[in-house]
Amino acid sequence: MWKTVEGSTERLIQLCLGYFVFYVITGVSVKYFLSTGNGFPAMNGMEYLVYSTGGGALIATGVVLVLKWYHIESIRRIKFGPLNIPSELLYIIPSGIFTAVVIPTTTLMYSFKGISVMLAMVLMRGSVIVIGRVVDAIQIKQGIMTKKVYWEENMAVVFALLAVGTNFCTDNAEGQNPFTSLPVVITFSSYILAYSFRIYIMNYYKNTRPAEVKKDNNKSFFALEQITSTITLLLLTGTILLLATKYGLTGERLDPIVKAVISPDKNYWFTAVLSGMAFGVVSFFSVFIFMFKGRTATFAGLVNRLTSLIAGTASTILFAMFFGGKYPKVMDWVLLGFILIAVGFMSKAEKRRKKEFK
Repeated sequence: MWKTVEGSTERLIQLCLGYFVFYVITGVSVKYFLSTGNGFPAMNGMEYLVYSTGGGALIATGVVLVLKWYHIESIRRIKFGPLNIPSELLYIIPSGIFTAVVIPTTTLMYSFKGISVMLAMVLMRGSVIVIGRVVDAIQIKQGIMTKKVYWEENMAVVFALLAVGTNFCTDNAEGQNPFTSLPVVITFSSYILAYSFRIYIMNYYKNTRPAEVKKDNNKSFFALEQITSTITLLLLTGTILLLATKYGLTGERLDPIVKAVISPDKNYWFTAVLSGMAFGVVSFFSVFIFMFKGRTATFAGLVNRLTSLIAGTASTILFAMFFGGKYPKVMDWVLLGFILIAVGFMSKAEKRRKKEFK
């Protein structure tokens, strides 16, 4: 049952199931730690960001170091000063830096008041779906990708855009469009820009690997990218602490970060770190879906993002059932309908791609 062939539909389903389960845990955890009222930690969003990001980086980086996935089978080595390094590092390292932007901005989007988990997921995931289609168009024109994007994939993009567009026109729970908030705009823009470069790099790597390369280099890519992102996040955190403690830099979102590191919450910091580990596990499934063998960036991005969108609905419902949160609104169910229609088109595209793969 669990033994599947690389590039098969069965392998893809396994990755989606793992992604779904751990993203539901992530979505529920964020709302639990940030909710106010009796029995909830009512943790500051930036404070939780430190703990959850630390937990995620710990589990992801720890696994790749223990399993030694960082050994890459390079197609060309180059001289870099006294070192002879794999040429792939020239773009994997930047991808890791962009990942270091994606990780905190993802959690931040969930932390803004008045933005539900479902709304945040639809906005981010829908936009990334569009990026995947743009990357395919660019790489087809460059001659990097030779595969065809099926019309079913394009239709799925259309319905994903309908879901995103509806949210742009929908007011949030506080009666105000979330994009009137400057912090939301900055966070969302940073997330999208970083993901654009990252998706291009992942697909460049996937589409330029020669057939004779035997090693599973997706694992190597993930390991090197993850190590880079962890180092980047540590350097960024260290810089913030230095500016705050030595030069007195302060701010509404900066102060909780400093507090989380210097004097962590005695009651909840450890459980918050544990909850962040679920997001670290998500990163494995996310990258392996994005880089799935024999699929376009449009298809892989749609599968990845639609899975997390459905997980967003599930996390909202579970939080409402067990923690007294709000159930999805009527418009949320309409958005889910658009998403399920997109999934239907994706299933048709996968049947065609399965024949092509064989």
